[in-house]
Amino acid sequence: MINPKYAQKSSIVTNLEELATLVDYSLVNSLNSDPESSDTGNDHHPRQVFSGHYVPVKPTPIVDPQYVAHSHTFFKELGFADQLAQTEGFRQLFSGDLSNLPEPMRKAGWATGYALSIYGTEYTQQCPFRTGNGYGDGRAVSVVEAVINGQRWEMQLKGGGRTPYCRGADGRAVLRSSVREFLAQEHMHALGVPTSRSLCLFTSPSETVDRPWYSEGSYSEDPDIMVANPVAITTRVAPSFLRVGQLELFGRRARAELQGKAGSKAREELQMIVDYLIDREYKDEVAADLSSTDKLLTLAKAFRERLTSLVANWIRVGYCQGNFNSDNCAGGGYTLDYGPFGFCELFEPFFQPWTGGGKHFSFLNQPAAAQANFGMFCKALSPLLVDEPDALGQLQEIQASFASVMQDKVDAMWAAKLGIEQFDAELFSQLINLMVHTAVDYTIFFRELSNIPNDLSELEKSFYQPLSDELVEQWSQWLKQWKSLLSRSQTKEALSLQMKQVNPKYTWREWLVVPAYQQAMNNDYSLIHELQQVLNRPYDEQSDEIEEKYYRLRPRALFGAGGVSHYSCSS
Repeated sequence: MINPKYAQKSSIVTNLEELATLVDYSLVNSLNSDPESSDTGNDHHPRQVFSGHYVPVKPTPIVDPQYVAHSHTFFKELGFADQLAQTEGFRQLFSGDLSNLPEPMRKAGWATGYALSIYGTEYTQQCPFRTGNGYGDGRAVSVVEAVINGQRWEMQLKGGGRTPYCRGADGRAVLRSSVREFLAQEHMHALGVPTSRSLCLFTSPSETVDRPWYSEGSYSEDPDIMVANPVAITTRVAPSFLRVGQLELFGRRARAELQGKAGSKAREELQMIVDYLIDREYKDEVAADLSSTDKLLTLAKAFRERLTSLVANWIRVGYCQGNFNSDNCAGGGYTLDYGPFGFCELFEPFFQPWTGGGKHFSFLNQPAAAQANFGMFCKALSPLLVDEPDALGQLQEIQASFASVMQDKVDAMWAAKLGIEQFDAELFSQLINLMVHTAVDYTIFFRELSNIPNDLSELEKSFYQPLSDELVEQWSQWLKQWKSLLSRSQTKEALSLQMKQVNPKYTWREWLVVPAYQQAMNNDYSLIHELQQVLNRPYDEQSDEIEEKYYRLRPRALFGAGGVSHYSCSS
């Protein structure tokens, strides 16, 4: 619960001493620490974690940290002064050095474990110990939890060094992936998609790590060279970083306990983390006076609502998560973990930016991936209802209804993008077929359609190739049918404005982001700052110069280019 003394904070935070007055470490105060850990946080080697909800971990600071950027938008929302990002204390904290923090800030952070499931299949053999006790935050360390203006936020360092879950890796993130995550989170927020947020980004001018990547001009499917990359730490912020995979971990242990194959604390720890998820993320939906059973059922319905809305929003803006495992699925129902993500440019129903992702995690298959994750969420809750068959049946019904709820959300989303009041399956099917055969840019097409064009020529800006006479005729017929379904109760101008609030003009285009992190490797951060400005106003008409640079089709030479049209998950 939020302490009343943290309810409001109207003054601007200008230094760490003022931020320290807002900290409230509810996770470490409410949940169990790994009993084999110590409070010092000197826990940087791979090992099994058998119980407990978190491990105290002291992050490993990057060498000679250098400021790259911070989110001016998010700072303003938090009540942080922009100059705070340039203070020495802020730089130390968010580059991994907790040694000089003012009281009552903690000198150690924390990392959490989770289970791995892919599309509803549980995995343990991939764990280095083949037990499932080695998965978790391998390089992500939470360092601050604070209540600011009545909202609880957790601040987590991505690339903050090794934890017990690192599985032998170096615990670092490289500048390339850090720039992508830093920019993408704030872009998604500006698009109106629930997401973790970006606070700041620091890099090291001297510390590097080797990662496989693509040589210049490579069209290889997989990385073909090793590259020395500057390390970086980006601080991501969310109401919590609780994941479906975390609930799964404790759900599996609870099932083992019920079978007499585990100790006696598993169900207790599962109940604790479920209660904590409700308190942290769902207090407005799950009434405090409900019975424990009704809380679980209400939680499942609330998460179903959030997750289906989230994935419909992903498709609306052209986002593909790329690797939507349950450990990348936030229990709070927002976008989390920007690793192998991408945004659809040339429309492909099965667009997949990650070379290891496969069709099952592709663009229009994301609802099915979400359904699999929701199934694992319900399975994790099930041990708490084992003695209540009626309630367990209700949970199964909630799980079974996911597909229909998801379809309703997706249909409503397509109707909104098209500016029609009700989804029309025939119109939509014809459109998808035309978009594929025409080679259409997803974002530019829907934005130009939002102008309510008089004829097909006004959509040609979104086509990657000239149309045959047959396609011209098919498009003309489709436009005529589409216009017949537009609302007669609105003016053309009003309908156009409504559609433009659904269909962004500026989107993430990987080939325009690549130069930003390439220049950043040479200590030039100007393009990162420019992209912040453009991507944080995705629905706005911007200057002619910005439009000419950012509102255009991908050059043909960049199709199939490694690190642009596709990339590995290495970061």
